[in-house]
Amino acid sequence: MDPFHEQLIIGSILLVLSVIGSKISSRFGIPTLLLFLSLGLLFGSHGLGAVNFTHLELTQRLGVFALIFILFSGGIDTKIESLRSILKPALVLATLGVLITSAFIGLFAHALMGFSVLEGLLLGATVASTDVAAVFSTLRAGNVSLKEGLQPLLELESALNDPMAVFLGVALLGLLTQTHLSLLTLITSFFQQMILGSLLGWGAGKTATLLLNRIRLEYDGLYPALTVGWIVLTYSTAQIIGGSGFLAVYIAGLVLGNENLLHKKSLIHFHEGVAWLGQIGMFLAMGLLVDPRALLKITPFGIALSFFLIFVARPASVLICMLGKRFSTPEKLMVSWGGLRGAVPIILASYVLVSHIPRAVEIFNFVFFVTFVSVMLQGVSIPAVAKLLKVNLPLREKFRFPIEFNPTSPDLPSKLFEVPISQKSRALGRSLVQLALPQDILVLLIQRNGDTLVPRGGTQISEKDTLLIFSQSKSEKEILQLLS
Repeated sequence: MDPFHEQLIIGSILLVLSVIGSKISSRFGIPTLLLFLSLGLLFGSHGLGAVNFTHLELTQRLGVFALIFILFSGGIDTKIESLRSILKPALVLATLGVLITSAFIGLFAHALMGFSVLEGLLLGATVASTDVAAVFSTLRAGNVSLKEGLQPLLELESALNDPMAVFLGVALLGLLTQTHLSLLTLITSFFQQMILGSLLGWGAGKTATLLLNRIRLEYDGLYPALTVGWIVLTYSTAQIIGGSGFLAVYIAGLVLGNENLLHKKSLIHFHEGVAWLGQIGMFLAMGLLVDPRALLKITPFGIALSFFLIFVARPASVLICMLGKRFSTPEKLMVSWGGLRGAVPIILASYVLVSHIPRAVEIFNFVFFVTFVSVMLQGVSIPAVAKLLKVNLPLREKFRFPIEFNPTSPDLPSKLFEVPISQKSRALGRSLVQLALPQDILVLLIQRNGDTLVPRGGTQISEKDTLLIFSQSKSEKEILQLLS
């Protein structure tokens, strides 16, 4: 068989198994990322031997592409309204928290594992960042929701700490491979990257909004293609002018997701799929590259490092960064436990491998070990820990209504909202006529016990209903206030 087509067959089989397996793992509350890692290990050259994958440079470059689209997807699907109250603690956790975690891990690796100070700090920076997709997918798989503010805090921190971790990791690699770099140069570079990345990301998001709304393409399928090119252009431009490309694409996505945008729903769905593809690819590649025999050799230190990160370094950084009375101790502990490792440590580990520093392979193996333990231990136990700390809320069953509304004009204010009915809702037990909703609000459908109902004026609203509401002028917040 032609080797190229053989590789295509094996790669497609791994992708299909990963996607189908995610359904099974979610049903049993197992993090999907753990499945992707395990499949990579199983089919790698040191497992069944089906895939002999050793392309380090290719892995690193694909990892950059994956992270670009993971961050953009996280931004475009985030509502700024939900972030305002937790922006400050998220920023502190994403910057100071990464530094503190890296320092703790660096000292641990230097004192107990024989790494030099710089090598230890590099290992710390590589595993310091948390992963937004890992957090989101694990919470969904565990069928758990957290108290108001905690879930968006975890997700925003995970998105914002990626640029910080990448900068820190690349800077430490530079110190290990180049002797002329100074601390002042690194500090100046940090502020330059953050400021330029933020400004360019905001400008790229605003420009993309105008472009998508005014270009009026002949084929709807060209809009996702346009955004793909725009995202890569945003990242590349930011990197060339000395900014953080990763921060730029996240902010561009955040701006786009909070504007009136043509084909917004379809774009969000498309980029969510691309982000999942990137995550699957990176976790499979991580599993394919690692040698299980090498993992066995580092198991004692790997367990010690993983437990030190989970039970000492991460909690210490969270407690220091979240000093004050706004969050209770159980809530802070939940933020600490919910900080899962994911795609970014994997991508940073590929940077280390490509650099060929003396202990690159060892650092890579430790990153794999820590990521695996984090997803397995923290990911599986998040529902139980949330319940133990009493910070959990029941998660509504995800239901997709059979219709979506895409406005034909960006100036058209009409929108569709999915509004859940709680025990405190004034709509509970009343008919639609009794609610006396404003004329520009129309209840189109009701989701009840997994079924879709077409309501009439006399239809009574029950607890746990979800209303699909069409509105010409009211915002989602105003509609929630009407029904609360």
